[in-house]
Amino acid sequence: MATEKSRVYHERQRLQYCLLHSLNSLFQQKDAFSRANLNAISEKLALDDGSNSGATTWTPLSVVFKPHHNSLTGNYDINVLISALEEKGKTVVWHDRRNAASSIDLDAPEDVLMGIVINVSVRRFAGIWKSRHWIALRKIDGVWYNLDSDLAAPQPFQDAHQVREFLDFTIGHGGEVLLVMNGKPS
Repeated sequence: MATEKSRVYHERQRLQYCLLHSLNSLFQQKDAFSRANLNAISEKLALDDGSNSGATTWTPLSVVFKPHHNSLTGNYDINVLISALEEKGKTVVWHDRRNAASSIDLDAPEDVLMGIVINVSVRRFAGIWKSRHWIALRKIDGVWYNLDSDLAAPQPFQDAHQVREFLDFTIGHGGEVLLVMNGKPS
């Protein structure tokens, strides 16, 4: 939902498709990825897992709960994120949580650092349901935005210091920070 005023593309949360929403918001494109794309990546990963470890065990729940996602609600894992980004020529670099966010070069040119994806623990349904949630951060026209699909609209950060505070808070509360780099590592 890109508005004429902001021109920042942002998708709202549906079911557990936060990885899909994060990727599309990161790429600033409605159909950069689709459920079908991510499901196909997940299925390929599951086949690769099966070929590496011999026979896989099938249960009636295997129809819904796939190794890398839930076929009804989404809930894709890190392997799907990395594979999807690699298909688009991107590289994912895990931020070493022992280091503060000040070690991240938020001023790197866009042709180096495309954006940041974080994974945080969330509680839903009055705290009964505990899950993980994907959130994209991206610098657009010189301004960093929180493109969280749980937000009604993209939230601009005041400056790089505020982005670092947000990332440090995320790390301090068990979140994972993943840097999305343009191109393959050298």
